[in-house]
Amino acid sequence: MTSDVLVVADHRRGDLRDVSLELLSAGRELADAAGGDLHAAVISGNVESFAEDLDREGVDRIHTVAHGEEFNHDVYAQALTAIAEDLAPEFVVAPNSVNGLDYAPAVATRLDRPYVSDAVGLDYSEGTLEVTREMYGSKVETTVDVAEGPFVVSIRGGEWPPAEGVGDAEVSEFDFEVDEDAVRSKVKGFEEVGGGDVDIADADFLVSIGRGIEEEENLELVEELAEVTGATLSSSRPIVDNGWLPKNRQVGQSGKQVTPDVYLAIGISGAVQHVAGMKGADTIIAVNTDPNAPIFDIADYGVVGDLFDVVPALIEEFGGEPPSV
Repeated sequence: MTSDVLVVADHRRGDLRDVSLELLSAGRELADAAGGDLHAAVISGNVESFAEDLDREGVDRIHTVAHGEEFNHDVYAQALTAIAEDLAPEFVVAPNSVNGLDYAPAVATRLDRPYVSDAVGLDYSEGTLEVTREMYGSKVETTVDVAEGPFVVSIRGGEWPPAEGVGDAEVSEFDFEVDEDAVRSKVKGFEEVGGGDVDIADADFLVSIGRGIEEEENLELVEELAEVTGATLSSSRPIVDNGWLPKNRQVGQSGKQVTPDVYLAIGISGAVQHVAGMKGADTIIAVNTDPNAPIFDIADYGVVGDLFDVVPALIEEFGGEPPSV
Protein backbone atom coordinates (compact mmCIF):
# COMPACT_ATOMS: atom_id res chain seq x y z
CA MET A 1 0.00 0.00 0.00
CA THR A 2 1.37 3.41 -0.96
CA SER A 3 0.79 6.79 0.66
CA ASP A 4 -0.62 8.19 -2.58
CA VAL A 5 -3.94 9.93 -3.10
CA LEU A 6 -6.36 9.27 -5.96
CA VAL A 7 -9.00 11.92 -6.64
CA VAL A 8 -11.86 11.41 -9.07
CA ALA A 9 -12.84 14.22 -11.43
CA ASP A 10 -16.50 15.18 -11.76
CA HIS A 11 -18.01 16.31 -15.07
CA ARG A 12 -21.42 16.69 -16.62
CA ARG A 13 -22.62 17.45 -20.13
CA GLY A 14 -19.16 18.22 -21.43
CA ASP A 15 -18.06 20.48 -18.58
CA LEU A 16 -15.59 19.76 -15.81
CA ARG A 17 -17.33 20.72 -12.59
CA ASP A 18 -15.78 23.18 -10.14
CA VAL A 19 -15.51 20.56 -7.42
CA SER A 20 -12.93 18.71 -9.52
CA LEU A 21 -10.34 21.42 -8.92
CA GLU A 22 -11.32 21.58 -5.25
CA LEU A 23 -10.68 17.83 -5.03
CA LEU A 24 -7.14 18.45 -6.22
CA SER A 25 -6.54 20.90 -3.36
CA ALA A 26 -7.94 18.47 -0.78
CA GLY A 27 -5.95 15.64 -2.33
CA ARG A 28 -2.73 17.64 -2.29
CA GLU A 29 -3.17 18.32 1.42
CA LEU A 30 -3.55 14.61 2.12
CA ALA A 31 -0.63 13.69 -0.14
CA ASP A 32 1.62 16.18 1.64
CA ALA A 33 0.56 14.84 5.04
CA ALA A 34 1.09 11.22 4.01
CA GLY A 35 4.23 11.81 1.96
CA GLY A 36 2.75 10.45 -1.27
CA ASP A 37 1.90 11.49 -4.81
CA LEU A 38 -1.34 13.00 -6.06
CA HIS A 39 -3.12 11.10 -8.81
CA ALA A 40 -6.31 12.11 -10.62
CA ALA A 41 -8.71 9.86 -12.51
CA VAL A 42 -11.02 11.14 -15.24
CA ILE A 43 -13.54 8.68 -16.64
CA SER A 44 -15.76 9.11 -19.70
CA GLY A 45 -16.40 12.25 -21.72
CA ASN A 46 -13.64 14.26 -23.40
CA VAL A 47 -10.93 12.83 -21.18
CA GLU A 48 -8.07 14.55 -23.02
CA SER A 49 -9.59 18.00 -22.57
CA PHE A 50 -10.51 17.29 -18.96
CA ALA A 51 -6.97 16.07 -18.27
CA GLU A 52 -5.58 19.37 -19.56
CA ASP A 53 -7.84 21.27 -17.16
CA LEU A 54 -6.81 19.00 -14.29
CA ASP A 55 -3.10 19.47 -14.89
CA ARG A 56 -2.60 21.95 -12.07
CA GLU A 57 0.33 22.58 -9.80
CA GLY A 58 0.90 19.69 -7.41
CA VAL A 59 -0.72 16.96 -9.55
CA ASP A 60 1.71 14.11 -10.30
CA ARG A 61 -0.24 11.77 -12.59
CA ILE A 62 -3.58 11.80 -14.42
CA HIS A 63 -5.22 8.54 -15.50
CA THR A 64 -7.89 8.54 -18.21
CA VAL A 65 -10.55 6.00 -19.12
CA ALA A 66 -12.30 6.87 -22.37
CA HIS A 67 -15.64 5.10 -22.28
CA GLY A 68 -18.90 6.86 -23.12
CA GLU A 69 -19.74 10.53 -22.70
CA GLU A 70 -21.56 10.75 -19.38
CA PHE A 71 -21.43 9.26 -15.91
CA ASN A 72 -22.43 5.63 -15.62
CA HIS A 73 -22.43 3.87 -12.27
CA ASP A 74 -21.25 0.52 -13.56
CA VAL A 75 -18.44 1.99 -15.65
CA TYR A 76 -17.18 4.18 -12.81
CA ALA A 77 -17.36 1.38 -10.25
CA GLN A 78 -15.39 -0.97 -12.49
CA ALA A 79 -12.82 1.59 -13.62
CA LEU A 80 -12.13 3.11 -10.21
CA THR A 81 -11.83 -0.28 -8.57
CA ALA A 82 -9.29 -1.32 -11.20
CA ILE A 83 -7.30 1.93 -10.89
CA ALA A 84 -7.26 1.73 -7.10
CA GLU A 85 -6.19 -1.91 -7.14
CA ASP A 86 -3.36 -1.02 -9.53
CA LEU A 87 -2.14 2.10 -7.69
CA ALA A 88 -2.99 0.93 -4.15
CA PRO A 89 -3.43 4.53 -2.90
CA GLU A 90 -3.97 5.27 0.76
CA PHE A 91 -6.86 7.59 -0.13
CA VAL A 92 -9.58 7.63 -2.78
CA VAL A 93 -11.23 11.05 -2.71
CA ALA A 94 -14.53 11.63 -4.54
CA PRO A 95 -16.93 14.58 -4.75
CA ASN A 96 -19.95 14.56 -2.49
CA SER A 97 -22.02 15.19 -5.61
CA VAL A 98 -24.92 13.23 -7.08
CA ASN A 99 -22.45 11.15 -9.07
CA GLY A 100 -19.94 10.79 -6.26
CA LEU A 101 -22.55 9.61 -3.79
CA ASP A 102 -23.62 7.05 -6.38
CA TYR A 103 -20.32 5.31 -7.01
CA ALA A 104 -18.17 6.00 -3.92
CA PRO A 105 -19.97 3.54 -1.58
CA ALA A 106 -19.83 0.85 -4.27
CA VAL A 107 -16.10 1.38 -4.81
CA ALA A 108 -15.46 1.33 -1.05
CA THR A 109 -17.36 -1.95 -0.78
CA ARG A 110 -15.45 -3.52 -3.66
CA LEU A 111 -12.13 -2.42 -2.17
CA ASP A 112 -13.19 -3.35 1.38
CA ARG A 113 -12.38 0.14 2.66
CA PRO A 114 -14.14 2.39 5.19
CA TYR A 115 -16.11 5.22 3.57
CA VAL A 116 -16.86 8.65 5.08
CA SER A 117 -19.08 11.09 3.17
CA ASP A 118 -19.69 14.85 3.13
CA ALA A 119 -16.33 15.91 4.55
CA VAL A 120 -15.71 19.63 5.10
CA GLY A 121 -12.24 19.09 6.58
CA LEU A 122 -9.56 16.41 6.43
CA ASP A 123 -6.53 15.85 8.62
CA TYR A 124 -4.16 12.90 8.43
CA SER A 125 -1.51 12.03 10.98
CA GLU A 126 0.23 8.82 11.99
CA GLY A 127 -2.14 6.56 10.11
CA THR A 128 -5.37 8.11 11.41
CA LEU A 129 -7.69 10.14 9.18
CA GLU A 130 -9.74 12.77 10.99
CA VAL A 131 -12.78 13.82 8.97
CA THR A 132 -14.72 16.95 9.90
CA ARG A 133 -18.44 16.90 9.12
CA GLU A 134 -21.41 19.13 9.92
CA MET A 135 -24.75 18.13 11.42
CA TYR A 136 -28.11 19.67 12.33
CA GLY A 137 -28.19 22.22 9.52
CA SER A 138 -24.49 23.12 10.04
CA LYS A 139 -25.17 24.11 13.64
CA VAL A 140 -22.86 21.38 14.97
CA GLU A 141 -19.42 20.41 13.71
CA THR A 142 -18.25 16.87 14.40
CA THR A 143 -15.10 14.88 13.76
CA VAL A 144 -14.81 11.23 12.84
CA ASP A 145 -11.51 9.40 13.45
CA VAL A 146 -10.88 6.51 11.07
CA ALA A 147 -7.86 4.68 12.41
CA GLU A 148 -7.51 1.87 9.90
CA GLY A 149 -6.92 2.73 6.27
CA PRO A 150 -6.83 2.74 3.36
CA PHE A 151 -9.72 5.16 3.01
CA VAL A 152 -12.50 6.32 0.71
CA VAL A 153 -13.90 9.77 1.42
CA SER A 154 -16.14 12.23 -0.40
CA ILE A 155 -15.79 15.97 0.10
CA ARG A 156 -18.40 18.70 0.02
CA GLY A 157 -18.10 21.23 -2.79
CA GLY A 158 -17.10 24.77 -1.91
CA GLU A 159 -14.99 23.80 1.13
CA TRP A 160 -11.55 23.79 -0.51
CA PRO A 161 -10.15 26.42 -2.87
CA PRO A 162 -9.75 25.29 -6.48
CA ALA A 163 -6.28 24.17 -7.45
CA GLU A 164 -4.37 26.78 -9.43
CA GLY A 165 -1.24 27.09 -11.49
CA VAL A 166 0.04 25.05 -14.41
CA GLY A 167 1.31 21.56 -13.72
CA ASP A 168 3.50 19.03 -15.49
CA ALA A 169 1.59 15.88 -14.62
CA GLU A 170 2.12 12.68 -16.53
CA VAL A 171 -1.09 11.93 -18.43
CA SER A 172 -1.74 8.37 -19.53
CA GLU A 173 -4.62 6.18 -20.62
CA PHE A 174 -5.29 3.55 -18.01
CA ASP A 175 -5.06 0.06 -19.49
CA PHE A 176 -8.52 -1.19 -18.67
CA GLU A 177 -11.35 -2.82 -20.60
CA VAL A 178 -14.89 -2.35 -19.34
CA ASP A 179 -16.92 -5.51 -18.85
CA GLU A 180 -19.88 -4.53 -21.01
CA ASP A 181 -22.00 -7.39 -19.69
CA ALA A 182 -21.81 -5.77 -16.22
CA VAL A 183 -22.98 -2.37 -17.51
CA ARG A 184 -26.69 -2.53 -16.78
CA SER A 185 -27.71 1.08 -17.32
CA LYS A 186 -26.94 4.02 -19.56
CA VAL A 187 -27.75 7.70 -19.89
CA LYS A 188 -30.05 8.28 -22.85
CA GLY A 189 -30.20 12.04 -22.55
CA PHE A 190 -30.99 15.03 -20.36
CA GLU A 191 -34.23 16.86 -19.86
CA GLU A 192 -34.16 20.45 -18.68
CA VAL A 193 -36.26 20.94 -15.54
CA GLY A 194 -37.72 24.36 -14.95
CA GLY A 195 -35.82 25.82 -17.86
CA GLY A 196 -35.59 29.42 -18.82
CA ASP A 197 -33.28 31.96 -20.38
CA VAL A 198 -31.53 32.83 -17.08
CA ASP A 199 -28.46 31.01 -15.83
CA ILE A 200 -27.92 32.12 -12.24
CA ALA A 201 -24.45 30.57 -12.32
CA ASP A 202 -23.35 33.39 -14.64
CA ALA A 203 -24.79 36.23 -12.54
CA ASP A 204 -22.51 38.78 -10.85
CA PHE A 205 -25.18 39.89 -8.36
CA LEU A 206 -27.82 37.57 -6.97
CA VAL A 207 -30.76 38.51 -4.78
CA SER A 208 -31.91 35.22 -3.29
CA ILE A 209 -35.10 34.63 -1.37
CA GLY A 210 -36.02 31.93 1.12
CA ARG A 211 -39.04 30.77 3.07
CA GLY A 212 -39.04 34.06 5.02
CA ILE A 213 -41.04 35.57 2.15
CA GLU A 214 -44.02 33.63 3.57
CA GLU A 215 -46.42 33.93 0.62
CA GLU A 216 -46.03 33.74 -3.16
CA GLU A 217 -47.61 37.17 -3.68
CA ASN A 218 -44.83 38.68 -1.55
CA LEU A 219 -42.25 37.72 -4.18
CA GLU A 220 -43.12 40.93 -5.99
CA LEU A 221 -41.24 42.83 -3.30
CA VAL A 222 -37.99 40.96 -3.90
CA GLU A 223 -38.47 41.05 -7.67
CA GLU A 224 -38.63 44.83 -7.45
CA LEU A 225 -35.39 44.90 -5.44
CA ALA A 226 -33.68 42.75 -8.06
CA GLU A 227 -34.99 45.08 -10.77
CA VAL A 228 -33.76 48.34 -9.24
CA THR A 229 -30.35 46.91 -8.28
CA GLY A 230 -29.76 45.13 -11.59
CA ALA A 231 -29.51 41.80 -9.81
CA THR A 232 -30.71 38.35 -10.86
CA LEU A 233 -33.37 36.68 -8.73
CA SER A 234 -32.62 33.27 -7.21
CA SER A 235 -33.95 31.25 -4.29
CA SER A 236 -33.53 28.44 -1.81
CA ARG A 237 -35.19 25.07 -2.38
CA PRO A 238 -38.49 25.66 -0.49
CA ILE A 239 -39.45 28.42 -2.92
CA VAL A 240 -38.95 26.07 -5.87
CA ASP A 241 -40.67 23.17 -4.10
CA ASN A 242 -43.69 25.42 -3.60
CA GLY A 243 -43.74 26.16 -7.31
CA TRP A 244 -43.19 29.90 -6.80
CA LEU A 245 -40.02 30.00 -8.92
CA PRO A 246 -38.71 27.56 -11.56
CA LYS A 247 -35.97 25.03 -10.87
CA ASN A 248 -33.34 27.01 -12.78
CA ARG A 249 -33.49 29.67 -10.03
CA GLN A 250 -32.57 27.30 -7.19
CA VAL A 251 -29.23 27.64 -5.40
CA GLY A 252 -27.85 24.70 -3.44
CA GLN A 253 -26.69 21.11 -3.58
CA SER A 254 -29.78 20.06 -5.53
CA GLY A 255 -29.78 23.28 -7.57
CA LYS A 256 -26.99 25.45 -8.96
CA GLN A 257 -23.62 26.24 -7.43
CA VAL A 258 -23.05 29.98 -7.83
CA THR A 259 -20.08 32.29 -7.29
CA PRO A 260 -21.34 35.85 -7.83
CA ASP A 261 -19.55 39.01 -6.76
CA VAL A 262 -22.44 39.74 -4.39
CA TYR A 263 -24.99 37.33 -2.91
CA LEU A 264 -27.84 38.96 -1.00
CA ALA A 265 -29.68 36.28 1.00
CA ILE A 266 -33.10 37.43 2.16
CA GLY A 267 -35.14 35.31 4.55
CA ILE A 268 -32.78 32.36 4.12
CA SER A 269 -31.75 30.52 7.29
CA GLY A 270 -28.60 29.01 5.79
CA ALA A 271 -29.19 25.26 5.74
CA VAL A 272 -26.12 23.28 4.76
CA GLN A 273 -27.65 22.25 1.43
CA HIS A 274 -28.15 25.88 0.43
CA VAL A 275 -24.83 27.15 1.77
CA ALA A 276 -22.95 24.52 -0.24
CA GLY A 277 -24.22 26.19 -3.40
CA MET A 278 -23.32 29.82 -2.62
CA LYS A 279 -20.51 30.05 -0.09
CA GLY A 280 -18.06 30.75 -2.90
CA ALA A 281 -19.57 34.22 -3.46
CA ASP A 282 -17.10 37.08 -3.02
CA THR A 283 -19.41 39.05 -0.73
CA ILE A 284 -22.37 37.57 1.17
CA ILE A 285 -25.03 39.81 2.71
CA ALA A 286 -27.76 38.26 4.85
CA VAL A 287 -31.11 39.58 6.06
CA ASN A 288 -32.88 37.46 8.66
CA THR A 289 -34.96 38.00 11.79
CA ASP A 290 -33.09 35.25 13.66
CA PRO A 291 -29.71 36.49 14.96
CA ASN A 292 -28.64 32.84 15.36
CA ALA A 293 -29.43 31.83 11.79
CA PRO A 294 -26.52 29.82 10.30
CA ILE A 295 -26.40 32.17 7.31
CA PHE A 296 -24.77 34.80 9.53
CA ASP A 297 -21.83 32.45 10.16
CA ILE A 298 -20.67 32.87 6.56
CA ALA A 299 -22.04 36.35 5.81
CA ASP A 300 -19.67 39.28 5.35
CA TYR A 301 -22.47 41.66 6.31
CA GLY A 302 -25.69 40.90 8.15
CA VAL A 303 -28.93 42.64 9.00
CA VAL A 304 -31.04 41.24 11.81
CA GLY A 305 -34.42 42.51 10.82
CA ASP A 306 -37.73 41.86 9.12
CA LEU A 307 -37.33 41.63 5.35
CA PHE A 308 -40.65 43.46 4.96
CA ASP A 309 -38.97 46.46 6.56
CA VAL A 310 -35.49 46.06 5.13
CA VAL A 311 -36.31 45.33 1.48
CA PRO A 312 -38.63 48.36 0.95
CA ALA A 313 -35.92 50.58 2.45
CA LEU A 314 -33.36 49.14 0.03
CA ILE A 315 -35.70 49.65 -2.92
CA GLU A 316 -36.19 53.30 -1.99
CA GLU A 317 -32.45 53.74 -1.52
CA PHE A 318 -31.89 52.60 -5.09
CA GLY A 319 -34.59 54.93 -6.42
CA GLY A 320 -37.43 52.46 -6.75
CA GLU A 321 -41.00 52.40 -5.50
CA PRO A 322 -41.74 49.48 -3.16
CA PRO A 323 -44.90 47.56 -4.10
CA SER A 324 -47.52 47.17 -1.43
CA VAL A 325 -47.57 43.69 0.11
